Amino acid sequence: MTAALPELAEGEFYYESLGGGQFRSTIHAQGAWNEHEQHMAPASGIMADCLERHAPRDDVRMARLSYEILGLIPGGEFEVVTTTLRPGRTIELLQAELVAGGRVAIRLTAWRMITSDTSAVAAVEDACIPGPEKCSPYDAASVWPGGYIRSLEMRVADGHRPGSGTVWIRTAHPLTDKADSGDLARLMGLVDTANGIAARVPPGKDSYAFPNLDLQIHMYRKPAGDWLGLDNAVSFGADGIGLTSTVLHDLDGPFGRAEQILTLRKT
Repeated sequence: MTAALPELAEGEFYYESLGGGQFRSTIHAQGAWNEHEQHMAPASGIMADCLERHAPRDDVRMARLSYEILGLIPGGEFEVVTTTLRPGRTIELLQAELVAGGRVAIRLTAWRMITSDTSAVAAVEDACIPGPEKCSPYDAASVWPGGYIRSLEMRVADGHRPGSGTVWIRTAHPLTDKADSGDLARLMGLVDTANGIAARVPPGKDSYAFPNLDLQIHMYRKPAGDWLGLDNAVSFGADGIGLTSTVLHDLDGPFGRAEQILTLRKT
């Protein structure tokens, strides 16, 4: 696709905060499929950050984030609009919309749930993965274009292959120029990378494009820290639809899962 390149902010962060829910992206938020768009990953993070700041409460946390990608995500200026769809004492449904050029590009709904002490019955079936110190440096920018991919530090575990892989990701860039986002929002700003870490086919000419139409994240534990571990598997169906499934980890172990439905298109 071709389009005029947007006017970007400058700085070692993903977004410049313009106030009132308004932001401007930098080159570090640039997408991999088109140079004039944003990557879904940092866009997911800034939307999660806005929802965390919406009517904050100390007794609840985000448990499920459901992103619907309604079209190309333009780079440059945009607005995030947050609302409460279903208020409640123990369970709330929140919404954030990323609006650019007069169009909603991403719609996020999130269940925010009350927390309580269930440590007596806490248990997790997802297996742990080797930590980043046991993995090798991985140059994703040699596979994927775009400023967002170049902004990442990545480490890959043994056994990585097309269709399946385990990768750790972190970034030195804060979400905004204010550098005041919490761990949850910053880590959510990395999750969408999962669709590219073990692609079944190489991106580019004479291959297939496989962008995701959504990002569904379920968390049984609130994550923390800078490193995000992605243990994923990619399936391509025979009728033009695929799925990337990922177990999410921080340095304390697995904390949830992500799913991304894919549209497969010959390039």
